[in-house]
Amino acid sequence: MTAPDAPAGSTISLWDASATETDFHAPLNSDALVDVAVIGGGYTGLSTALHAAEKGLAAHVIEAEKIGFGGSGRNVGLVNAALWLPPQQVRAQLGDTYGPRALTRLSAGPDYVFSLIEKHQIRCEAMRNGTIHAAHGPSGFADLAARHSEWQRLGQPVDLLSRAEVAQMIGSDHFHGGLLDHRAGTVNPMGFCRGLARAARGAGAKISTGVRAIKLHREAGQWRVETTQGDLRARAVVLGTNAYSDDLWPGLRRSFTVINYFQLATAPLGPEAAHILPGRQGLWDTGQIMFSLRRDSFDRLLVGSMGTIFGSKDRGLSQRWARKQLARVFPDLGPMRFEAAWHGQIAMTPDYLPRIHQLAENLFTPIGYNGRGITTGTLFGQSMAEILTGMPLADLPLPVSQMAPAPQGPIRSKLYQAAFTANQIFKAI
Repeated sequence: MTAPDAPAGSTISLWDASATETDFHAPLNSDALVDVAVIGGGYTGLSTALHAAEKGLAAHVIEAEKIGFGGSGRNVGLVNAALWLPPQQVRAQLGDTYGPRALTRLSAGPDYVFSLIEKHQIRCEAMRNGTIHAAHGPSGFADLAARHSEWQRLGQPVDLLSRAEVAQMIGSDHFHGGLLDHRAGTVNPMGFCRGLARAARGAGAKISTGVRAIKLHREAGQWRVETTQGDLRARAVVLGTNAYSDDLWPGLRRSFTVINYFQLATAPLGPEAAHILPGRQGLWDTGQIMFSLRRDSFDRLLVGSMGTIFGSKDRGLSQRWARKQLARVFPDLGPMRFEAAWHGQIAMTPDYLPRIHQLAENLFTPIGYNGRGITTGTLFGQSMAEILTGMPLADLPLPVSQMAPAPQGPIRSKLYQAAFTANQIFKAI
């Protein structure tokens, strides 16, 4: 469970191993003309296919590995509202039209995700008890207080928690306060992804796995997608590859900075852990190198941070780091065994805002989710289907932007990785 490039038949995360939604595999066996070819079988691609099929379009998803192979099957499973940035910064950067619109639509993102889960009866351990943004120190609490003030002004259900209140919710006095976001919740992220695939197929979309797109070109007013299993013709193409973009479209993977995020999961714990996150809210902190914590439906603790897995669930740097972090936050927890260890990739943009690019005629890519893929990918997939059925581009949640290389993206990625590794070493001591 540690390799980010594990083959399609391998288990890539705890979520992959534990999801009750059935995995799906199918080859490409048709070169018929479709309305939209969707490249990438994660949240964006599958949401695009589902909503396009529901609108009567012929949609075909091509996934190079298996459903949810990228970040959709590896993330923490936080169904968060809005964006990475505080709401006041979102409005300042996007302006008076798109700023309020993005905040409104993405604040309602969890509502829509959970409505899809209910509508299609997706089995993904969905819990809507909120999420906790925990202050790692006094400066973090000051940041959360400013966010809270703005969310209150906007009428959003977000509570500022004192140190005592957050200690009661988490079962630890390690944090200096927090924000409880009632809009949010948690899921098994792979379960949600597979459920979207099932719903898309039920609506009439086709999905082919183990099929890598290797070239895109225009031909007689249509797109021809050359793949490792033949060609697919389409009137429009949506690239839903996000952090796992390759060289299919020149320059796309250099438009963001890739960072890794790793997690380890304990074996299910007994009654001695009942006080830890009793409401089962997902948690992440305000630290510059983010820390996350969850207690899942089976009473496993999942602990994670930015960086790569070093070693395995049984030995190595990351396993030592995880033990130290859990002992620091929950000193009375006692010995534990880890069941899984893995990492995945996040696409970070220079301004921490996602993008919607029109790369060419009838060729779109939503990208750069900055760790908010469950809600953003699902909503942007819905938006792609609306664009393909006549919605003006000006009605999108974000303005369509031109693709541009992230300044010093590859260098930044290496520097971040070095800092994240040093953080693991320092905190594993």
